[in-house]
Amino acid sequence: MKTSYVSNLAIQTAMRMTIAQNQMDLLKATQEQTTGRHYDVGLTLGASASRSLNLQREIDRLNSMKSTNSVVTQRLSGSQGALETMAKAAEKVRDTLVTYKGNDAASQLKIQKTEIMGALQTFTAAANTSFNSEFLFSGINTDAKPFADYTATSAAKTAFDTAFTTFKSANGITSDDQITAAQMTTFITGLEASFMDTTPGGYWDTNWSNASSQNMTSRISASEVIESSTNANTRGFRMFALASVISAELMDKNITPAARGAVGTAALDYAEKGIAALNGERSSLGIGESRVKKANTSIEDQLKLVKSHVADLEGIDVEETATRINMLKVQLETSYTLTSRLQQMSLLNFL
Repeated sequence: MKTSYVSNLAIQTAMRMTIAQNQMDLLKATQEQTTGRHYDVGLTLGASASRSLNLQREIDRLNSMKSTNSVVTQRLSGSQGALETMAKAAEKVRDTLVTYKGNDAASQLKIQKTEIMGALQTFTAAANTSFNSEFLFSGINTDAKPFADYTATSAAKTAFDTAFTTFKSANGITSDDQITAAQMTTFITGLEASFMDTTPGGYWDTNWSNASSQNMTSRISASEVIESSTNANTRGFRMFALASVISAELMDKNITPAARGAVGTAALDYAEKGIAALNGERSSLGIGESRVKKANTSIEDQLKLVKSHVADLEGIDVEETATRINMLKVQLETSYTLTSRLQQMSLLNFL
């Protein structure tokens, strides 16, 4: 009869390997319970993993579009706020012209000019509003300050003075009080043509605006692209500038009441047209905001649907995973106990 032995070291080694495997399995199961998806999606899904990847890419694309739409919404909101300020400045010019209509006193004309110039400065500041270091009303020239300041040394002021001097010289007018109402109307009509000229590099581009007439566009969904800005070359900007300049520069000159009346009538008409055009731009941007909101709602619905499909593919059985975790914990506890007892075995205990 032959006697063989079993090494407790071999048993301890096997037990440690079992413990290590159970610890790894417990780690994986715990992570699955935390994330709600398989620890190794590729291994679990096999050939279906490509479908999961495609769905994940779709989620990333939708989230990216949603993030972009957030920026678009802020740009549209900022533009609308600035346009509201500009419309109020135009209303200030209109109200001032109505208030001081028929006044020829120098003191009243001085106050009128001060208020109109103040409104022009307010308008200019709003027109040059920037967002994320980009000017809102520059069209695609987002790094260019769109609307020029009207000062004593500005190109716009110089251009106006030159035009007025040239007109008087061409008509043999040696002093301002010689200008008739008809002549004043003719001069203003010619100035209007210059302000409304859309030729690149023309009067408006040279003296007033650095903006592009091409607006920014943004993709808000897979099938929708909107204009997400307006620019300083639109009718509202031009009309307001024209109304402000002729009223500020001509009303307090030494001209006849009839000529001053012609200036006031024209300026009031331009101010009204400017207000209407600015409010039209606000309305267009408001429609854009509404479309972005609807697009975001659609994106949210798509995200829910895609995430649902991903959950079906990658999701785990929560109850089964919880049961497996409990079983692994019991096995580990048992392994720890057995290992501890094996380590205590010694021949010394039997001597």
